[in-house]
Parts: sequence; C-alpha cells; structure tokens
Amino acid sequence: MTEVSCVSTSTLPPAEGAVIGRDGLTALVEVLRARGYTVVGPTVQDGAIVLRELESAAQLPYGWGVDLEAGQYRLRPRTDGAAFANAAGPQSWKTFLHPARVRQWTAERVDGELVIEADDTPPPRFAFLGVRSCDLRAVAVQDRVLTAGPHPDPTYRGRRSGAFLVAVECTEPGGTCFCASMGTGPAAGPGYDLVMTELVDDAGHRFWIRGGSPQGTDVLAELPGEPASEALRTAAVRAVASAAGRMGRTMPDTDLHRLMAETLDAPRWDDVASRCLTCGNCTMVCPTCFCTTTEDVTDLTGNHAERWRVWDVCFDLDFSYLPGGPVRASPRSRYRQWLTHKLGTWYDQFGSSGCVGCGRCVVWCPVAIDITEEAAALHDWTRRAEDGAS
Repeated sequence: MTEVSCVSTSTLPPAEGAVIGRDGLTALVEVLRARGYTVVGPTVQDGAIVLRELESAAQLPYGWGVDLEAGQYRLRPRTDGAAFANAAGPQSWKTFLHPARVRQWTAERVDGELVIEADDTPPPRFAFLGVRSCDLRAVAVQDRVLTAGPHPDPTYRGRRSGAFLVAVECTEPGGTCFCASMGTGPAAGPGYDLVMTELVDDAGHRFWIRGGSPQGTDVLAELPGEPASEALRTAAVRAVASAAGRMGRTMPDTDLHRLMAETLDAPRWDDVASRCLTCGNCTMVCPTCFCTTTEDVTDLTGNHAERWRVWDVCFDLDFSYLPGGPVRASPRSRYRQWLTHKLGTWYDQFGSSGCVGCGRCVVWCPVAIDITEEAAALHDWTRRAEDGAS
C-alpha cells in the first residue's frame, strides 16, 4: 500500500464528515485492502456496469452513465467524469452475500464406506464500495429473511457478518428507478459503515463522506480529506433531494399490501400472462428474491457426489411441483404469485415490502413488463370497481 497524507476526521461530528477527492477514493480502496477486505465495486465490463473485485479505484466507472428503459440497458459516456452517476446494474450485492451456487457437502466412497464432509470453506471478507440506497435497503431485507428466526442461513450469515458497506447516495436516477415512491432512497438509510455523496461542479470533483459505524469512522480517519463546509453539505443534500423528484418511474400511491389482496381475480393478470415468458429474469436480478433448491451431482465412477444449493425461481414449473403436477401450472398463476408476494404477502412474512424500487426487473425483462405499470393497472381496476359499486 502506498502512503498517503492523512487529515484525521475522527473528531468531526458524524453528520459533518469530510470531503475527499479522487485521491481519497484511491486511498479508501487501499485502506480496505490493507485491512484484509476483498473490495467489490462497480466497473465497466461487457457493455454494462457490473460488480466485481477491485484492485484499485481506477477501475471504477469514471465518466460512464446509463440509459435505462423497460427491456433496455445502454452505457453512455459522460463528460463530467463522475464515478457513481449511473443507476443499478444487472447485479446486486445478493450475488456475493447469497451466491447463486453454494456447495453444501461432498461424499466419497472410501474402502466401501461412504464418507460425507460438510463444506466448511471460510467465507470471504467483503468490502462493498458503491452500495446504492435501494440496495442498502435490500441487504436489510435479506438480513431479516436469511438471519432472523430460529434457522438462519449459515452461508449468508458468514458472508454478511464480516462485510463492510460503503454506500453511495444517488444524485442521478435512471429511467426505471422508483425508490422514492418505495421510501428506500435516494438518500441512504441506516446500515452502512461509510456513506458518500458525489458532487461534480465548478468547484471540482469531490465526495462528501461520513461514518456510520465505529469501523467506518476508523477507516475515515485514514483518508486524505478536509472538513466538509456547510455550503458543500447543503449542496449535497439538495442534489440528493433533486434526484428524488426525477425518478423515471413511480409506484401508485396506495396500500400495496391491501391492493394485492383485493385484486387476485383482476383481469389484468390475464393480460400480463399473455406477455410474460416465465423466464425468471426478474427474480434473478431482484436484490431481495431468495428462493433456492438443491442439486445432487456425481462423477462417472459413482464414488464422488456433491450437493449444491442453487437459486430457484417461482416462475419455474418445478418450483411448485407436487406428486400429480405443479400447483401453479399457468403463467398467470406464477406471475401473480411473484407480484403478490413481492408487494403484498412479504409484509405478512417479514414486516416490509420485498420491493426496493431499484427497477432491475423492468430493465432486464425481455418483453419489457413493468412492475409499476402492473401495480398501477391493478389500482385503476379497483378504483373503477369502487366507482361502479357506488
């Protein structure tokens, strides 16, 4: 790690934080790697902004933005050199905390005896750089799903317990973002170790960074920076507030839990089913979907076998298969199950919505089905039914 000149901010009030430049981001990655973290953040690869291990802050997507629409994702160059002025990409942090494939055990036939060993590979120690407010909420949702209750998931708990989260507040939402109407952004909520707001204006390119935990404050104290002025803090708050008013999508202003319960027989389900391919893309990119199944594999000799836990989707016919056939045989029933769970019965199970407004399901649906459009159509149907009844 190269040495950097440091201005300690540990004595600053947490709300004031510090201001760092691009050299501060460089130092942040270096400090985290020196502390033994595997730093993961956004970078440009294969025509998209993806999440992968970073060896240096130079790999961040400086000067890249995105154009998002239903069923469409395009990178576009920016002239301001901003690093985080781009909305959520195809991956979420679920990829690292709740991996798509986890080996659970291996079995070997040794001298006629079957020896089974659990996979006890130590979990990686992640530092996530650039966690959006919607994804920060999604991590909190998965915390409740996968670590609360009497049977916490050991893989998730092991990866999550050692994770260091650097959140980034959004100042430029995408065309499919609707976190403001879900109450999940663009300002970052609790749960981060550090949070940054990026500003690029006549005064230069800088980041207002604040601590959110003792670990975060310790890291902040090692970065080259200076106290944040009131004018800069005000500008940052205004930039985030402006983003809230420029969302490309919005959920209908209604009780979604109640709406899902009251529209189970709405004809709109037939309409969306006629378009849905039941491919499961929406669940794969969703940062809160958590369903899994197991797969057993063996080699050609029959002496070695493994059990893997893999992501599963409620759009798969086998997902609800029971002796005699699947419970949800039609695309209508499968899409309805996904949407009513995400926006409705998730409240019954976990006390919140399962949707954080990131818009990924809209962008990565190959036939451009829009969750906000479907919810609005159901809402309109209930209002027409109420008007007819009156």
